[in-house]
Amino acid sequence: MPKRTLQGVVVSDKQAKTVVVRVDRRFTHPIYKKTIRRSKNYHAHDENNEFKPGDMVWIEESKPISKLKRWTVVRGEQKKTA
Repeated sequence: MPKRTLQGVVVSDKQAKTVVVRVDRRFTHPIYKKTIRRSKNYHAHDENNEFKPGDMVWIEESKPISKLKRWTVVRGEQKKTA
C-alpha cells in the first residue's frame, strides 16, 4: 500500500528537528451542501531544521519516530519574501 502524502503550511518550528504542519481539507456538507474548510495539525520530522513558519511542505507517512511524530517532510517550497 502506498504511503499517504499531504500538503500543508508550516505553523511552528520551535522544536528540534520537528515542524508542525497545518493541513486544510475542503468538503461539501452532506445536508446543507455548503463547502466547509477543516484543518488538522501534524507533527513532522524535519532532519535539517530547514523549514520556517509559512513555508509550503509535503509530508509523507512513516513509522513512528516519537510520541507524536508519524510523518516526515518530503519536500517543500520556501515562502517568498518580498
